[in-house]
Amino acid sequence: METRNIQLKGRKWIIGMVHVDALPGTPAHSKPIQSIIGTAIEEATKLQNAGVNAILIENMHDVPYLKKNVGSEIVACMTSVAIELRKIIQLPIGIQILAGANKEALAVALASGLDFIRAEGFVFAHVADEGYMESCAGELLRYRKMIGAEHIQIFTDVQKKHSSHAITADISIKEHVETASYFRSDGIIITGSSTGKAALIDDVKTAYQNTSLPIIIGSGITISNIENYWDFADAFIVGSEFKFEGKWENSISEEQIKLFMGKVNELRRS
Repeated sequence: METRNIQLKGRKWIIGMVHVDALPGTPAHSKPIQSIIGTAIEEATKLQNAGVNAILIENMHDVPYLKKNVGSEIVACMTSVAIELRKIIQLPIGIQILAGANKEALAVALASGLDFIRAEGFVFAHVADEGYMESCAGELLRYRKMIGAEHIQIFTDVQKKHSSHAITADISIKEHVETASYFRSDGIIITGSSTGKAALIDDVKTAYQNTSLPIIIGSGITISNIENYWDFADAFIVGSEFKFEGKWENSISEEQIKLFMGKVNELRRS
């Protein structure tokens, strides 16, 4: 399948989130798979039409999440969603499967013709909502090599949101970033403490100064704060800000996307 160009360095890309409706077997599941696919296509199309640069799909509505072993039904459904999106969306598309199902995300990306994944727990262990999350860089990159998916980029969270990092409190954000770079990450994702929470600007600056990899802001970007990060990041993952009332669980607001992209285009011109 065609590989799309996702060279992020210096590009100031906006990556729009599609939070896939709750999938079969999860507590909030209520819709047939064709309806779930239809909603994902509708939201991705709105994002594409508004001028974002890439789409990231995620099973956010599957809360509470399983750790790594998410179940065959989740992998199968995310593959179905991804394949149908790939038929319609011309932009680069990425995928994350919560929680920590990075090998599964990579397999879905390969089968569906997607371009990148977002991986948590890449280097250093942490305690996530779902429990103790071990690092996976060595296993994940060997798996990518084994299945012939080296064209699929792996963007990696460091000191990820919704997690305790007390067990690595003696390891600085600088060391996290340097280690992820050394372990062959394709891009560094910096987040705030939880979904919708802004990243600390000092963390973003530290990451920017200590790697040649693209820096991606992974949470809390809004129309009012993106300018603060503009000079220190190469891409911005935007979810909550594109939704009605700024809540990730709501549907996408075309008006909100329009306003946000207007601000982005203003920054690009300047």
